Amino acid sequence: MKNYKLAVVGATGVVGTTALKVLEEKKLPINEYVFFSSYRSSGKKIEFMGKEYTVQELKEDSFDKGFDFAIFSAGGETSKKYSPIAVSKGCIVIDNSSAFRMDENVPLVVPEVNRNDILKNNGIIANPNCSTIQAVVALKPLDDKYNIKRIVYSTYQAVSGAGSKGIHDLENGISSYLNNSKSYNLEKFPYPIFNNCLPHIDVFLDNGYTKEEEKMINETRKILGKPDLKITATTVRVPVFNSHSESINIEFEKDFDIKDVLNTLKNAPGIIVQNNPNSNDYPVSSLVSGKDKVYVGRVRRDYSVESGINIWVVADNIRKGAATNAIQILEELINK
Repeated sequence: MKNYKLAVVGATGVVGTTALKVLEEKKLPINEYVFFSSYRSSGKKIEFMGKEYTVQELKEDSFDKGFDFAIFSAGGETSKKYSPIAVSKGCIVIDNSSAFRMDENVPLVVPEVNRNDILKNNGIIANPNCSTIQAVVALKPLDDKYNIKRIVYSTYQAVSGAGSKGIHDLENGISSYLNNSKSYNLEKFPYPIFNNCLPHIDVFLDNGYTKEEEKMINETRKILGKPDLKITATTVRVPVFNSHSESINIEFEKDFDIKDVLNTLKNAPGIIVQNNPNSNDYPVSSLVSGKDKVYVGRVRRDYSVESGINIWVVADNIRKGAATNAIQILEELINK
């Protein structure tokens, strides 16, 4: 088997450092790794697979050294500038930003859902938004069997999805409360995230939705291949460190038996069903954090419509919602 050369761009960020953990676990046939960051973080030392690496500054000639693959986790502007350069040098880019997700020439991939789209790339493969990834893993097998007619998303998203500054805001809020201090500087959010739920993720749009809500709507349609699917969303940041939770209300074209729905979910790839209300068995963020599967529970009929259900979906937004999903795509590229 051929050995490959991989670049990790944004290696010192929250997603980048998690990607390195997942790569250590996967042990893919990659014999050369190079880690890149902005000028600000270049020169840092990283321990990886028993070796010490120096993080290099990302420059326009960085990909002249010949890479097979690159994972980008450094934000949209970096991806827009450097991904085409990498592709021009023969590198396939897996991009974690929103830069290319809605580009009709770029596949938007969750391997459990649309792995065949991976090979339709023109050098760039987009990783979906974290909240979208876990949702479509649960929705795909149900759509295949019952044909989804409408989706209502309500999300409860952890601060790790807002990067290190979001984590700091929650940590500083907890510290301030414990020390009976009344004020501290907010690094990320417009209000303290400690002791609050903020119905505001990303910027507000002219139609009253946030960009995060629009991402979920448009990305779900693209991944499921249903451009006219009726979807609405409310996305909320909550004072949880890691792992997003989602309440998803689904209306089907076809009728269903709730036991068949549970069996369909249990037999689908990437899903763990926790659905035992009598023993308080359902997914929670703290127990899902650090895992790569998507956890589904609270599965029940919605009696307000003819063929509807409610499900509760929880996943580690930094692993499955970003790093792990990207590395699953990399693994598929290597295998094929």
